[in-house]
Amino acid sequence: MAWLPGWLRECMTLYVAVMHRILGSRAVLAPLVGRALEASSRPKVIDLCSGGGGPMPGVMEELREQGRDDVELVLTDLYPNALAARQLTDEAQGVRYEQRSIDATAVPEELGGVRTIVCGLHHMRPTQARAILEDAWQKRQPFVAFELSDNSAPIALWWTAIPFGLLMTLLFTPLVRPLTLRQLVFTYLIPVLPVLIAWDGAVSNVRTYTEEDLRELLSGAQSEDYRWEIGTASSARGPGKMLYVLGLPETGE
Repeated sequence: MAWLPGWLRECMTLYVAVMHRILGSRAVLAPLVGRALEASSRPKVIDLCSGGGGPMPGVMEELREQGRDDVELVLTDLYPNALAARQLTDEAQGVRYEQRSIDATAVPEELGGVRTIVCGLHHMRPTQARAILEDAWQKRQPFVAFELSDNSAPIALWWTAIPFGLLMTLLFTPLVRPLTLRQLVFTYLIPVLPVLIAWDGAVSNVRTYTEEDLRELLSGAQSEDYRWEIGTASSARGPGKMLYVLGLPETGE
């Protein structure tokens, strides 16, 4: 949503990070990122379309608990979230937020390592999504894409989730960190954020690429030294299946 004012986008992406904590995304993502790190010669994760950070700082905590103290996380976005960048720089160990605008379809050579994109692929048109996947494949970078749903439910059912999205925004906004006066005002006094978040959630579920869609996007991005895996996983806290794409170079980077 490039047309959104930057401050409004910041508020929305910080709320999305809360939903990832509630749904337990980090527990599902950590093993996938761990597998990708095993195929990388660099202990570094380059997160694309990071927004407010999402679950990735939590994933790094999970990996460190498993003994991976050497891993560094670099968060990137086409529209960097300045508020999240300040907080994560102060609080999160081994995490930095790239201040430059980073295009996920053409990641700079110096940002090498495992690439992740969490709930971001569905925001891309097919040509953009294909470019993101192909860029990782062409540069032989390990890759993890993750979505909160696998889009297997009937489309009509997703629209019934809008009222629940409104209610959840009202209930869970106090968990946003950092919680600003702006976030509170535009949630409770002028309820712009609940409407935008509920609508964005419903549209995102409908737009999520299915397994069949992903196989089509990956056609042509195949080689003997790079393996793609498409699958689903479940969280103990989540109500349904989560979709992932894993790209593994056979000989490291």
